[in-house]
Amino acid sequence: MSRPVIIALDFPTSDQALAFLDQFPQTPPVTVKIGMELFYAAGPAIVKAVQARGHAVFLDLKLHDIPNTVESAMRVIGRLGVRYTTVHAAGGHVMLAAAKRGLVAGAAAAGLPAPKLLAITQLTSTDQAMLNTDQQIPGSVQASVVHYAQLAQASHCDGVICSAQEVAAIHQAVGADFLGITPGIRPLSATADDQQRVMTPTAAAQAGSNGLVVGRPITQASDPVTAYTEIVKEWSNAND
Repeated sequence: MSRPVIIALDFPTSDQALAFLDQFPQTPPVTVKIGMELFYAAGPAIVKAVQARGHAVFLDLKLHDIPNTVESAMRVIGRLGVRYTTVHAAGGHVMLAAAKRGLVAGAAAAGLPAPKLLAITQLTSTDQAMLNTDQQIPGSVQASVVHYAQLAQASHCDGVICSAQEVAAIHQAVGADFLGITPGIRPLSATADDQQRVMTPTAAAQAGSNGLVVGRPITQASDPVTAYTEIVKEWSNAND
């Protein structure tokens, strides 16, 4: 799917994650996000287990460290055959460029295509007060997000993770080909949980999102496959 609906596998163990994933048919394959909780519990083996089922992986580890450390870590990630991975834009342009170098080098060494490198702008749990008070960043959330997107593009990232509320402004600033992958997606029937900047799949499509990340509205649904299918249908219809 060129504009994927990515399922966030936010589970504490590989057994739980794979039991959930095995509810889904292998055809068509799905794209799943493996984040810190699951990766720290299960390591690279969970990536291979998901790939063995024919599904694609978005490895969301949000690297943020000195450039040399990030480059070395990305070299390892590049060998895993994942489709997307993440780094914090707040690490600055030297770190972002190092991340891209490591990712490309690791993938090339393994004979694999390089994953798409996505920079985290502002988390969707961040609101205006948190930006200005906790982070001591003046101005609006949107201005901060657009700045980080411009920094990420200049550092050869492939896109950003952002709220769908900001994706139109990002594309206006850096162009429509720069990916805006958007978490914080909630169908009208779902609660916002701890997210602050949320949108429905239809609204996200209309705003120009290039892909959705959806967790609890699918993983905690009584029928996850139906919940996923309905979100995909809404997303696809809105993109037609």
